[in-house]
Amino acid sequence: MFNSVRVGLYALAALAMMAVPASAQAAGGSTVPGAIGAGLAVIGAGLGIGFLGKGAVESIARQPEQAGTIRIAMIIAAALIEGVAFYAVFVCSQQP
Repeated sequence: MFNSVRVGLYALAALAMMAVPASAQAAGGSTVPGAIGAGLAVIGAGLGIGFLGKGAVESIARQPEQAGTIRIAMIIAAALIEGVAFYAVFVCSQQP
């Protein structure tokens, strides 16, 4: 029973998140939806870079002779993640 309630609450939260772009279209120029979107973009980028670093450290621990190659790939991937996060924050901060 509790699992179905939990799934229902997750579905309700997902629907509320999907309604944020629709409320951003409303007249009045509210900045709350943009701030929520920017916050989610930054949280997602932080999690992505964290998982990237974790995977890179584990890979270097398994194959220390490939440390240079893994490090370069990690830095390039982190730069791409940060670029997407900056773009998302820029888009979310634009006034309608």
